[in-house]
Order: sequence, then C-alpha cells, then structure tokens
Amino acid sequence: MSKYIIITGTSRGIGFELVKQFAAEGHQVLALSRNNKPCADLNLPNVTSLSFDLGNSEDYKKVAECLEDWSSVDVLINNAGRLLNKPFLETSPEDFKAVYEVNVFGVAELTRMVQPRMPKTGHVVTISSMGGVQGSMKFPGLSAYSSSKAAVITLTELWAEEFKETGPSFNVLALGAVQTEMLEEAFPGYQAPTTANQMAAYIKDFALTGQTLYNGKLLQVSNSTP
Repeated sequence: MSKYIIITGTSRGIGFELVKQFAAEGHQVLALSRNNKPCADLNLPNVTSLSFDLGNSEDYKKVAECLEDWSSVDVLINNAGRLLNKPFLETSPEDFKAVYEVNVFGVAELTRMVQPRMPKTGHVVTISSMGGVQGSMKFPGLSAYSSSKAAVITLTELWAEEFKETGPSFNVLALGAVQTEMLEEAFPGYQAPTTANQMAAYIKDFALTGQTLYNGKLLQVSNSTP
C-alpha cells in the first residue's frame, strides 16, 4: 500500500538513497533539501523535490502548500543534519546556533508542523548519532554537533509521551559510522563498514514498520567505532 513520506536532507548520502528506495516501492515522497537538484534530476513521478532550508521560516510555507494535496503524512524522517568539526575553544555562539538551527530547532519545527497531519499509526523517525548517546565514545571537535544530536534523543522521548494517546509514534536512530560525505568531513580518511545504501535500507524498513513495536525509543544502529 502506497504511503506518504517526508524526508529531509535528501541531496546526498543516506537521504538521497532513502528517496530512491521509497520511490521504488511506489510510495509518494516529499524530498526536502537546500539543494533539490539531485532528487529533481531523478525525474520520478512519485517524488516531489523541494528546495528547503530548515532554518528559513519562509520555506515552511512552501512545505505546507505541498501538503495540501496530501490526505495525510504516514512517515516523517528527520534526516538532515549540520556538522561542525572545530575545537571547543574556537567554537563561537554563532557556530553553536548554526548547528542547533538545523539539528534541533529545525527538527522540532518541521515535526510540529507535520504532526497534526499524521494518523495514530504514523511514524516520526529522527536520525541522531552515536556521538549523542550518553556514555558512548566521544570525539574532540564535535561539541556542537554531538550535543545537538543528544538533544533530539530527549525530544523524541518527550514527543512520544505527549502524543501517546493520539499518535503518531516517535523513535530515534543513533547511527554509527556510515560511508557518506559527512563522515569524510568529520573523520577524513576513515572507511566505514556500512554504505549509505545499506543504512538507508534499514531506515526505510524501520520507518515503515518500527512503530508497531517501538515508541519513544532510542535504537543504536552501529557496528563500529566511530
């Protein structure tokens, strides 16, 4: 059965692979990214590619207009992320704000906008990082990034509690190393054991079925360090 899917951060990496995989199964996909060209160039009839910046309040109006044609939203995948690899003493308040604008405030605002359109059986999946998990191995230079990824873990738990009667379900996946452009930026030269395509396949299946068994849960999806 075809579902209505929203995915952020779709210009590359895991997000781009998710769009292709959901579309291949016949689902309707709204692909949101600052650079919408990669998904637009796919020329898939069931994919709408929209230029969207999580930190731009005007862009949310464009999303709302697109959703007027949808009866509901079955799945929201908060995949977009902003990375900063910089020593803490060199990290300014503006640096922190820029990271949190995307990784926390943007995730919260898009979720707030989409939640009323979702059925009880819907599923909001937010992509976090192993670096945001309490007690996990931490790496210097990632103060803003990893702390922002910790914030969305707690947000997910709060949302699940607040909407436990009406739905949808909320879960968060803390990913380990995946071979993407962002990983190369954080850990130059490191070769991850998992490809973007492999991780996207896992996230796709979890987004479609995970809400039947999980709500308000953090799942650590990692087979390596980092």
